[in-house]
Amino acid sequence: MTKHSPSPSPLRAFASPDVGGVVQGAAALFWLPQAALLAMAVQGLAQGRGFAAVVWPAGAILLLGLLRAACEAWGSRRTFGRARAQLSVLRAQTAAALAAGSPLDRARAPSGLAASVLAEQAEALVPYLVRYQPARWRATVVPLFILCAVAAFSWVAALVLLFAAPLIPIFMAIVGWRAKAASEAQMVEMGGMNAFLLDRLRGLTTLRALGAVDATAHRLGDAAQSLRTRTMAVLRIAFMSSAVLELFSALGVAMVAAYVGFHLLGTLGFGAWGRQLSLGEGVFVLLLAPAFFEPLRELSAVWHDRAAGEAALQSLEQLQRNALPLPGANASLTRTSAGVPAAAPALTIHNLHFAWPGETQDVVDGFELRVAAGEHVALMGPSGAGKTALLSLIAGLVPARRGDIVIGGVTLTDHTVAALRQRMAWMGQAPHVFAGSVEANVALGRVGIDTPQVASAMRFAALEDVAQAHPGVALGEGGSGLSGGEAVRLALARIAVHPHADLLLVDEPTAHLDTETAERVADALVALARGKTLVVATHDPVLAARMHRVVSLNAQAMEQAA
Repeated sequence: MTKHSPSPSPLRAFASPDVGGVVQGAAALFWLPQAALLAMAVQGLAQGRGFAAVVWPAGAILLLGLLRAACEAWGSRRTFGRARAQLSVLRAQTAAALAAGSPLDRARAPSGLAASVLAEQAEALVPYLVRYQPARWRATVVPLFILCAVAAFSWVAALVLLFAAPLIPIFMAIVGWRAKAASEAQMVEMGGMNAFLLDRLRGLTTLRALGAVDATAHRLGDAAQSLRTRTMAVLRIAFMSSAVLELFSALGVAMVAAYVGFHLLGTLGFGAWGRQLSLGEGVFVLLLAPAFFEPLRELSAVWHDRAAGEAALQSLEQLQRNALPLPGANASLTRTSAGVPAAAPALTIHNLHFAWPGETQDVVDGFELRVAAGEHVALMGPSGAGKTALLSLIAGLVPARRGDIVIGGVTLTDHTVAALRQRMAWMGQAPHVFAGSVEANVALGRVGIDTPQVASAMRFAALEDVAQAHPGVALGEGGSGLSGGEAVRLALARIAVHPHADLLLVDEPTAHLDTETAERVADALVALARGKTLVVATHDPVLAARMHRVVSLNAQAMEQAA
């Protein structure tokens, strides 16, 4: 099997506005004819035409206003629907990427952080798509049209607007860099606090037993205070960006108003292409000057949405990066045969190499192993020798750098790993117990497993006398209510109820158990493995002595011993 690099993230494909955003931006251009009609009415009043000069321009302005409101409403509705659809797509892609990552990935995001990014931080993308992107489009297009309209009457007024406009993006960019950094820090702080809270809630029973509840509450309070500080920093920068825009836009409008006023008074006779501006033309220029800065003002108002949205995009992209992908995660399940396998599989490993991401030293280096069908093999060696890594490679939970694993005559690849897993049973060092009934924890959603089968598996694992291990009893997340030995026997029941499992991969089943419980677990495991191929990693010499063969793994080099 080869390790596949993650595919390029599609998140940036949603960076351009859709038709709704374009229509919203185009609606702002209706102010050009409205301003022209209003200036025409003022000119008519100045010429003494009275009420008749106002009637039809007022009706046209009202009609254009209604048309503008309709365009903005339709565009907003369209943009919001698209934003929600895109957010759903991004969440689905991120959830699929998390599912496609190996559960043994050391760089895997904590569940609290992943939940915070998907459920809370990802919502920042909606304002980013609904408010910021249309505002950015308007700020790019509308001022150009207004500048051309103003320049047709006065090149001086257009020059004032042209010189005032670049100052705003420059200072906005300076403020924006700080805003993005502050938003990213806020997102990290929020995710870290959620991960800390979830971890402490899972271990609340232990915290109470150790008397560490007050210390944990104090640390949580410090985290909340740090988050408050980060949030206030984001708000300060948002207000700063608005103040910068208001300052330069006010200066630009004031300079245009001063020029038009002095030009109409005859003090400044230049700048109108060799002629004198009329009152209506001067009013038209004055009406367009604030509208020139209005899109930039709207952009400033949603600038913090940009910072928060891009920070959320970056968080989602980080979740989508799998340093250690799960082999066959994107391959469809294909069964090579129907029904129960005819016999337990033989296992052959040839020249197997594996290293954890970020490490140069192979933890599995050129390993060779042959296990006969129905043979029971114990893997022994010091911690760090690669026992868990080897079992994970056989189970297809991590991708090998190179080498071959053949199970029952079928080579383990991305295309066959899903089908081969159907005949495997895995039991890790710390079996996880989900919040739900005992029956659901044993069946694990597998089709065709009913209550009598679960009850039979519980009896096999010697759990029928445990009050908290009856099929209908609800368990808490992490197995609250069960002891360590009972959780291990629950994992044995999961294997026992597996109808097609004939290759058992077990990692340290007797670790941290007392002698009596370890003996009962070993008896159940040996009984369960009759007629099946078993590979168990252990430090327990008593359990290893009950296997057909022991393979010793050295921390520096992995060698097979008889």
